[in-house]
Amino acid sequence: MDASCNLNISCYKTIAVINEAHNIFLVQHQISHKIFIKKILDIYNLPIYVYLRQNKITGIPQVIEIYEENHRLTVIEEYISGVSLQELMVTGQLSAASVSHYICDLCDILEKFHSLPVPIIHRDIKPSNIIITPCSHAILIDFNTAKYLTNINSTDTMLLGTKGYAAPEQYGFGSSTPQTDIYALGILLKELTSALPAPTDAFTQIINKCIQIDPSNRFESVSSLKQEIQGKSKNPQNTSSDSCNWRLFLPPGYRTMTPWKMVMSTSVYLFISWFFLSMDFETISASALWLERISCLFIVLLIIFFNFNYRNMQRFWPLCNSKNPIIHYIGILLLDVFMALSLFTMMIILEYTLFT
Repeated sequence: MDASCNLNISCYKTIAVINEAHNIFLVQHQISHKIFIKKILDIYNLPIYVYLRQNKITGIPQVIEIYEENHRLTVIEEYISGVSLQELMVTGQLSAASVSHYICDLCDILEKFHSLPVPIIHRDIKPSNIIITPCSHAILIDFNTAKYLTNINSTDTMLLGTKGYAAPEQYGFGSSTPQTDIYALGILLKELTSALPAPTDAFTQIINKCIQIDPSNRFESVSSLKQEIQGKSKNPQNTSSDSCNWRLFLPPGYRTMTPWKMVMSTSVYLFISWFFLSMDFETISASALWLERISCLFIVLLIIFFNFNYRNMQRFWPLCNSKNPIIHYIGILLLDVFMALSLFTMMIILEYTLFT
């Protein structure tokens, strides 16, 4: 590429590191002072990025500058304000309606690429590659592994994508086609519905069709997939997580209405209740004894409810909202200890005040 591209990129000053391992940085243009994203890619398809730079497409970050040198591509692209879909999954901020909306947004975006004279296949659709804007629009990012549709009789020579979301043909069993992205959308839809406070099976048939091993058995296009999802969303009988909001208030173990989970949870709750309500302390009065029993039972139930994120309780504790799983679980542990100590302290104060 010409030197002018390199000169243009030199005008962007790094102000923060977003992901050092993947060479993603927050940069600022030294003249306009606008904020952008800078990526240095080792794996990329140059013609794809040339096309993205020359064509502004709604639903993805606009590519501003590209520069290739020594088999590495530097990309300056639009900064999108929002949170990743992965974060919304972890923090439990999804509903069946929002899931439908986001998948339909992605279908609209992919339709633009799949309907090109030579279709572009994204091949890496996953929660961390989807940004949800403050206006609740889904934005698809990271076209590192995207490719143009080639001879459908050929096969992909190497796996480019994310394990778990990559379709079978990305493992060398065929060539990537629009159905490859449909497969990833099916896996994504499955993950999102499983992350709902009250998981729903309303989209099970759609998911199963998306993730068929044989691409020809999947949806013909993303527009067909979108129509199916919109049909489910408009049918009140198929939006169980929205129409049956009473499930959101059920205790952990009952929200999915899975029989074996309900049986196991019932056994645990009965055992805990029997254990703590039958405790005996001979040195205190009957009234104080029941205070001790109920307080201990309350402590244990509160810890269970918090650990299973009942009603998204964990969002009130900053450490639990961390994307780092170690910090997340340390936060849960610390709050468990804090709740236990607080309630035991309250119990002792009440007992001392009322019964001495």
